[in-house]
Amino acid sequence: MRDLAGGFRYLLAGQRWVFGHGRWLGFGLLPGLVAFVLYVGALIGLGYGADDLTAWATPFADDWSSPWLSLFRGFLTALLFGLGLFLAVITFTAVTLLIGQPFYESLSEQVDRSEGGEVPQSCLPLWLELWISARDSVKVLLRVLLYGIVLFALGFVPVIGQTVIPVLGFCVSGYFLTQELTAVALQRRKVELPDRLELMRSRRLLVLGFGVPLVLAFLVPLVAVFLMPGAVAGATLMARDLVRTEDTPAAETTPAGFGPPPPAYS
Repeated sequence: MRDLAGGFRYLLAGQRWVFGHGRWLGFGLLPGLVAFVLYVGALIGLGYGADDLTAWATPFADDWSSPWLSLFRGFLTALLFGLGLFLAVITFTAVTLLIGQPFYESLSEQVDRSEGGEVPQSCLPLWLELWISARDSVKVLLRVLLYGIVLFALGFVPVIGQTVIPVLGFCVSGYFLTQELTAVALQRRKVELPDRLELMRSRRLLVLGFGVPLVLAFLVPLVAVFLMPGAVAGATLMARDLVRTEDTPAAETTPAGFGPPPPAYS
């Protein structure tokens, strides 16, 4: 439980950081606004076309009597839109980070500078940074898609599909959302994707404490845009401490399950 609270503290600390550095808040809003417009258009299109898509995919139900036909297709339409929303929440961060790679790299570096210590820099050309970021994001999103398909199928299970599965969906979303956000700082530290995933697995509760509240907040229109700069800042603070903990000899680390040493936030 302490790790869950610790993850949430990193999220709050990141928001405090950007609101205390107003220029960086405005700097980080631009990519989110572009991505938001694109996703709103896509979700509106899905909302208008979900009924037709469901009817096309279930021709065997055309002869069903009322109210079973409308109930069945209405349920499938809701599930389809829910899956679209799930994928939108997950992919929004990846697309926004890709659009705003130079913005968020600069923001993350500035957070490192303000906290002191080493300030790693990628020293790679922009095109290569974009390629690495896109490649790693696709690999992560394929994992998310696999989980999404499994959860979508389990959504048909009575009771569990309407209670447990949505909770699991938010946990999966939060977990991979945090992975995407910490990638900005960890990639500058030359931590490759397999090592990043292992790092996240070693502190699952910390990752969930950061990511799940963010996923829930992202469900509110426009909130994702305003929280993205602070989310990148908070993920940078988390990445700093995760890497520091990994590099510290076992005798000097915080006991497992109790989270990293709390960062000094001003």
